[in-house]
Amino acid sequence: MNSPLLRFLAKRLLHTAVVLFGVLVVVFALLQLVPGDPVRVALGTRFTQESYDALREASGLDRPLLVQFFAYVGNALTGNLGVSFRSGEPVTLILLDRLPATVSLALAGIAIALLIAFPLGTWAALRRGSAADGGIRAVSQFGVSVPDFWLGLLLIIVFSTMLGLLPPSGYVPFTEDPWGWVQRVILPGLAVGVVSGSIMTRYVRSAVLDVVGSNYVRTAHSKGLPRRAVVGRHVLRNALVPILTVAGVQAATMLGGLIVIEVVFAWPGLGRLVFDAVAARDYPVVQGTVLLIALMFLLVNLLVDILYAVVDPRIRVS
Repeated sequence: MNSPLLRFLAKRLLHTAVVLFGVLVVVFALLQLVPGDPVRVALGTRFTQESYDALREASGLDRPLLVQFFAYVGNALTGNLGVSFRSGEPVTLILLDRLPATVSLALAGIAIALLIAFPLGTWAALRRGSAADGGIRAVSQFGVSVPDFWLGLLLIIVFSTMLGLLPPSGYVPFTEDPWGWVQRVILPGLAVGVVSGSIMTRYVRSAVLDVVGSNYVRTAHSKGLPRRAVVGRHVLRNALVPILTVAGVQAATMLGGLIVIEVVFAWPGLGRLVFDAVAARDYPVVQGTVLLIALMFLLVNLLVDILYAVVDPRIRVS
């Protein structure tokens, strides 16, 4: 394997696999650390010995701990995450049913965040010390300080209750009704996008400022290159690595399930699923959801690492 890029990807894939195994261990331990008997908790106060034994056998809790662990790892690697205590459905099917809602909300949120952060952060950095810079920093600080659930409630009051322009809650799959999906994703997307965009604006400004003061940018200006060319070819490209870092963190957070936002907007995603599962003591669903969220974090981090290598070839040999 002579290509630096291939060696870089191989190391990142190995690192991802090791972390994923650690996540499997932690997720398996969740059920073992739950106080009391999870089967009794799932069945409630009224149950027969037959139903108790059947559920304990079906969930594999009657076997030795080491056997349970290896069975769980083997099943998880093949996509078998057990059966829900509450509904009796396979956990994998439940997760696949909820995943599109979370992914669509995360994509809308990160798109709004980038549309806010990239132009405003760049504008503020290129006009450091100006009134525009001060105004953008003040607005971004306010956005960082605002809780997303409060912003979500405010958006519902203004755009749904007062103006009647958008639905206050609910979800329609994009494949079934594209316009209905757009109408329903705007408010939760804004709630998460504005907060994330405010955080990212500060990072974009800082990253662009670091590059603007570098020697190669001053050299480009001294050669008479147009300002637009200097900003596009030199400033923004070299500022992408730290921007990708914070964008990846924000995207992973959104994919991980925005529990409060999904509850506020009755959005049937992974965050709402894990909230309901914890309330119902549905531990297989909790385990499966945590595992899927961790896997999405790892995949987003792997994608960001790949983009690092594409943007900055020096990273490939590190």
